Order: sequence, then C-alpha cells, then structure tokens
Amino acid sequence: MRLKNFLSNTFLHHLSVQSPDPEKLSIFYSNNIGMNVQKITHQKKTKWMCFGNDRRIIFTEGNKKQLDFAAFSIKDFDSFKIYKETVLSKDVEIFDYETPFFTKFSFGVKDPDGNILIFGLSENKEGIVYSSSFTDKIYAPLQHLTFKSKNVEKFEKFYDEKLGFFVSDRVLKDNGELATSFLTSNHEHHTIACFKANVDEIDHHSYETGEWQRIKEWCDSFERKGIQLKWGPGRHGPGNNLFIFIEDPDTNWIEISAELETIHDRKVKIWKHEPKTLNLWGPHSMMRS
Repeated sequence: MRLKNFLSNTFLHHLSVQSPDPEKLSIFYSNNIGMNVQKITHQKKTKWMCFGNDRRIIFTEGNKKQLDFAAFSIKDFDSFKIYKETVLSKDVEIFDYETPFFTKFSFGVKDPDGNILIFGLSENKEGIVYSSSFTDKIYAPLQHLTFKSKNVEKFEKFYDEKLGFFVSDRVLKDNGELATSFLTSNHEHHTIACFKANVDEIDHHSYETGEWQRIKEWCDSFERKGIQLKWGPGRHGPGNNLFIFIEDPDTNWIEISAELETIHDRKVKIWKHEPKTLNLWGPHSMMRS
C-alpha cells in the first residue's frame, strides 16, 4: 500500500506562529476572527492559544511571519501508528513533539526549508474548553497553509515522496519552471501549498467557510470592525474556490475561502503562470515572480 493511502483523513488541525508581540496578535484574532484566547505556559514558554469553531492557532514569541509549527490531525491511533512507521521507512528523521491541542506521542518532522510539521491525535484536555462562544455566522474551520520558498521543486518532492501528500495542481512558468505547487492530505484540493519566492516564510493561512453567503457575512463583519480587504472577492483557478484576504498586525495574510474543490484520485492539473490562474475574475495582487 502506498504512503498516500494513509492520509485520506488527515487534516490541518492547528498552527503555531511566531510574533514579536504574540499577545497583541492573539487579541486581533479574538476580536476579528472569532476566537477565544487562553494564555498558558507550555514547555517553559508563554503561549497564547486561540480557538473557536474548528479553528485553532497558537502565538509564541519570535520573528514575524515565521512558523513555529503546523499540526496535522490523523483520524485514529491505528492510522497514526501505520503512518509513523511508513514515514520512518522513507528515511525521514522524526522527533517527539508536544503541542497543547494533541495527545501524547505526536511526532514532528522538518521539511527542506526547516518548517516543523507535527502529526498526532487531537484531544480536548480537562480544564481547557476548545469550543467557541462566538456565533455560527463566522463559521470557518482552519483549512490550509501556504508557504513561500526559494526551492519549490525540493519542497514538493519532500511532501509528495516522503510524507505522502498528493500533488493536486502545479503552476508552471513558460520555461517549464515550477512556480507553485498545491498538495493535499485528504480530499480537499490542498492542505499545503508553496509559491516560489526569494524568501522562505509563511505566505498565508486559510479558513474554509463553505458558502458564498458566509463570505459576505465575513466581509460585513470586517467592515464593521474597520478592516479593509487586501484582495478579493475573487475565484482562484487551482482549487476553484472563492476568496477574500485580510492582513493581521504582523502582515500575515489571512484567507477566507468557500467552495474549495474536492478531489478523488484525479490526475494533476497544470496551469499557466499568468494572472488569470490566481484570480479567474480579475485583479491578481498576489501574482508571484
């Protein structure tokens, strides 16, 4: 059985993001992305945990626009055990790694750019309420994470061949060079993506709200809070999803998405590196070089 077969029910569960002012960032997400906040000390570090309606993000002190780790939840212990053994068989170095939202025994790996990926089982720990007190009108589970990388080819090869992610779409330049890679760990079009750039850092993270009506409700909510959209509404080519983007105080881009494509064993789609690929409807403010 191929490694990819163990990932059909593996989802991006939570992120831990660095910030020069993690408390300020947690307040922004609480006020504007509909999350409760809990300050904790974990592994001798102060962290701010934000959570609500299936979206979870941790902020910890560090450099702006840098990932601390991204955590993927696997459906059950048997699947987790098989996946761990299979990753080890691919000569991937793994290490123990604890996160407040997972049970013990989770493990981490580093990708070619040094990003830490955690795989484990989700758990609601006693004394921490991980449900949201906010209304369903701002429903939007955490769905995918996108990076910038100097070497997208190496990035894609690691996630595909070593971690078993499925390549759904590629964006190619006229000379055949890989500009963007979209990969998934389940039936959603992508849970990880990567743009070619001259830096290695977070590009954006995304919340899938499901329906166009909810996109409108998010836009109205942002307007009431004095937040202007950075891009959108629009529709991506790869993934075919509707989108809007805003920016947090650290200039991290946040996407609210709807109608993301689901895939089932289809071939990889190839797209031209052109403005229309990024936005079928119009402006292409995120066009990469």
